[in-house]
Amino acid sequence: MKDNYCVIMGGGIGSRFWPFSRESYPKQFLDFFGAGRSLLQMTFDRFSKIIPVENIYIVTNESYAPLVKEQLPGVNDNQILLEPIRRNTAPCIAYAAYHIKSCNPDANIVVAPSDHLILKEDVFLQDIERGLAFVKENKALVTLGVKPSRPETGYGYIQSEGTFLDEFSKVKTFTEKPTLELAELFLKSGEFFWNSGLFLWNVNVILDAFAQYLPDITSRFDAGKDLFNTPAEAKFIRQQFPYCPSISIDYGIMEKADNVYMMCVDFGWADLGTWGSLYDMAGKDPQNNAILKTDKVFACESTGNIVAMNHPDRMVVLQGLNNYIVAESGNVLLICKKEEEQRIKQFVADVQLKYGKQFN
Repeated sequence: MKDNYCVIMGGGIGSRFWPFSRESYPKQFLDFFGAGRSLLQMTFDRFSKIIPVENIYIVTNESYAPLVKEQLPGVNDNQILLEPIRRNTAPCIAYAAYHIKSCNPDANIVVAPSDHLILKEDVFLQDIERGLAFVKENKALVTLGVKPSRPETGYGYIQSEGTFLDEFSKVKTFTEKPTLELAELFLKSGEFFWNSGLFLWNVNVILDAFAQYLPDITSRFDAGKDLFNTPAEAKFIRQQFPYCPSISIDYGIMEKADNVYMMCVDFGWADLGTWGSLYDMAGKDPQNNAILKTDKVFACESTGNIVAMNHPDRMVVLQGLNNYIVAESGNVLLICKKEEEQRIKQFVADVQLKYGKQFN
């Protein structure tokens, strides 16, 4: 157990959840379900049941360090790895791997986003332990593939090759968000699984993959590999990290490597990346509206909406509104068709361009 580590990626802005998620206070720090714990805290709580607390690292943007410390007061400063600039998931994961290897050259690592919902936690933890045992014994890069329940177009997909090592299947292809027609074919074939964005590997195996497929990143970090886990690390990262290419771990490594395996899982997973995904997971009223953070909503001739208010005393009256997002937080009220929520990121950019950053 001492060789098992967890890396929680928590540096995103979460602009698709605007206006609840803001650049100054993004979604991973929010409590969407009124559970008294944010998404980040729930993720940390989950992994702390099987990973030593001192082996759990949070990689986040420098500006979010105070929020992480506030929400996870039991975490030491050296467990919070700070990125000076956003560079997608590959540089984030490389930074964590270099740091962890300097602490433990035999480390086995699970990498997880900070914004996922897991309904069957016991099953999830058993799968993670099984995956960590597998990567300890095999030079494999493992991704968790979720058995799809519907032809979802908002997730990436993993195709299983059907060649198995123990219970782990070799991965044939990765596909980004497909069309509905393609997603229906994927579901029918039985060969495709949702890409959960959860990964497991031994630290040496992932660093070998970085050296082979993303040498632009390793050349930067190798220049100061003796500085990791020392007081000089922060300055070195501040100097080198901005020069890393902005690329995801999927594009940079997983789609290229020949030792990628998938573990098929079914633990009630949801990527809370959009209002639509939150609607799917939330409870509904008799009109099939999802009401969050408030109980003062009167819906008349209105169905299929998600209503989220950060002003619990405000009354919301809906009439004749179907399949909309109605979300208010701070100085912004958003009313947007659910099927067009992919435009929210553009709305954020347009608002900033016209009115400045006070609404971001």
